[in-house]
Amino acid sequence: MENQGASVVITHHIQDGKQQEYEKWLDEIVPVTKHSEGFIDLQIVRPIPDLTFVYTVIIRFDTIKNLRSWMESDDRKKLIDRAHPLFTKNDNYQIKSGLDFLFNSENEGNKVPVRWKQFLVTWSAIYPLSILIPFVILPFLRVFSIPANHYSDGFIISGIIVFLMVFLVMPNYTRLIKKWLYK
Repeated sequence: MENQGASVVITHHIQDGKQQEYEKWLDEIVPVTKHSEGFIDLQIVRPIPDLTFVYTVIIRFDTIKNLRSWMESDDRKKLIDRAHPLFTKNDNYQIKSGLDFLFNSENEGNKVPVRWKQFLVTWSAIYPLSILIPFVILPFLRVFSIPANHYSDGFIISGIIVFLMVFLVMPNYTRLIKKWLYK
């Protein structure tokens, strides 16, 4: 279980008018994060201008131990202390192992569904996407004269599927079936 990878989902609610300062702060913390032991990747989901003020940062590490080391490190604590005046709420995060972050529900707290339910739900969401996305995207790529190539097509299609899974499909799908999922 230790080596299956781990993710942290961090949400920062930023004060109105402080987004530029927060972006500068991100420019400082991101390189420090990337040089942490076991770092794999990170994504920053920025707020919609003039509508929302919440930044979501998803960071993946190779092990939960390395992730916890980064989250509890003095470097991160110092950087968070410097950014704290920009927040309307405290630094909020949840650590998940494997694909648990796909099943993150604020209403369920830290409760995670059993693995076999995670498997069935993930499979039932990815399967239709793996049929539909190539059907839609490949003709679109050919219209723009992007030559057929198994590797580049797979790269683009898998990126779209993962994006849809993380940001659109799973949050809505898990909300729809949460009674069964968390039972």
